[in-house]
Amino acid sequence: MFKRISFLCLAFVLLVSFKSDKPAYILYNKYGKQVKFKKLIESAKKADVVFFGELHNNPISHWLQLELTNELFKSSGPNLVLGAEMFEADNQEGLDQFLRSEIDKETFKTTVRLWPNYKTDIEPLVEFAKEKQLRFVATNIPRRYASMVYRNGVGSLDTLPDHVKAWIAPLPMAYDPELPGYKNMLSMMGGTPGHTSENFPKAQAIKDATMAWFIHQNLKSGQQFIHFNGTYHSDNYEGIIWYLRRLRPELHIVTIATIENENIRKLPEDKKGLADFILAVPENMTKTH
Repeated sequence: MFKRISFLCLAFVLLVSFKSDKPAYILYNKYGKQVKFKKLIESAKKADVVFFGELHNNPISHWLQLELTNELFKSSGPNLVLGAEMFEADNQEGLDQFLRSEIDKETFKTTVRLWPNYKTDIEPLVEFAKEKQLRFVATNIPRRYASMVYRNGVGSLDTLPDHVKAWIAPLPMAYDPELPGYKNMLSMMGGTPGHTSENFPKAQAIKDATMAWFIHQNLKSGQQFIHFNGTYHSDNYEGIIWYLRRLRPELHIVTIATIENENIRKLPEDKKGLADFILAVPENMTKTH
């Protein structure tokens, strides 16, 4: 009897302790079951391409990106390739020069267009690639050309010279306006077909298509690619993934989405199936910028 009471007391203490704990994140699988980071590593190691969908100003996303990259390097070694939305294709040469130590850090910062949060969130990944002598691919379309699509439509890209088109997915771009992600973007803009705001999701789509194109171009047989992007670009297996599957349907892809929620101990129903793994972080988590 004494042992039974002791066990119940211990269970109560552990339960109270768990409830009063303040986890920085909880990881779920696509069915809403809590899983350990080890499970994500095991799954990611088997993938050809891993998409880590981040919240750009969330430190937990960036920390786990670096942790996962390090784990994948342990298994893939020099066959691991990194790529990111945060670098635009016309800056590939500058990025390569820095990785090969042909230019120093200060020159790199003036040569390549860096995001405001580069120092805190992106630099650790670039430095990891440099240290391990890994390729890092600038996958995104130069921002000014995505802006052209928003202002004037996809057709405006046809007027660009060939050397500029090399920084963009091949034209004409496939586009499915019925994809939920793009439909939601149009709805958020209050747009209807024929309205100028219809270009808003198309500007997103040219980014997605271009990122998929450069992943496709830079993923060789026997290699593994980990890509870092805003979570909306890969949520629900849409965006970049929709375009990549059109190019390489045989690829084994693993996705990670990041969400913020007031209560991270239970995954909201509408977030189940968002990705293979869903990283839930408290909505009051400190921001990096």
